[in-house]
Amino acid sequence: MPKSQGGRDTVPVHPICHRAIHAQFTNAELARIDGIASLRSHPRLAAFLKWIANKPPDFHAPTRTRQ
Repeated sequence: MPKSQGGRDTVPVHPICHRAIHAQFTNAELARIDGIASLRSHPRLAAFLKWIANKPPDFHAPTRTRQ
């Protein structure tokens, strides 16, 4: 849950993944997602995670916002 929505727990996230999450979801949408497993399996993010999995840890690319 985003801090702006009352969340207090934090999870370390790679910067490109963090940008991708916020490009795909609003804070209100993130507040409704039930945990990391649900976020990872969400169709809007699953394709990105599959693509990024084979990239080196220091890989960076522009992040597109949702359409």
